[in-house]
Amino acid sequence: MGGKCPHRHVKKRRYSHKTARRTQFLLKGADMVYDALKKPDEERKPLPLDEDLPGMGQYYCLHCDRYFANVSVRDEHFKTKRHRKKVKEMLGPAPHTQLDADLASGMGMPDNGPKLS
Repeated sequence: MGGKCPHRHVKKRRYSHKTARRTQFLLKGADMVYDALKKPDEERKPLPLDEDLPGMGQYYCLHCDRYFANVSVRDEHFKTKRHRKKVKEMLGPAPHTQLDADLASGMGMPDNGPKLS
């Protein structure tokens, strides 16, 4: 009658393998995406064809730094909560950069005052 509970591994089954796989891809930081969004449209280059990316690299969300397989998947992504949060974040003030963090911790460029010679 003893033994392990049959529902013991429910959490393991609920685990999404897609989210684990997404962490393997390098994503741009918020400050890099913010800088790319601030560029004028004329300065942005058209997306090159790339066989290694989903949809040959043609369906890209600049806010989330993600590629999609086709237009319909990308358009569905535009309706998601995650995308809307990223858009709202990018409309606000500029995100912190590594330089800001270094200056806050006192590791920035030293200020030795004016040159005396």
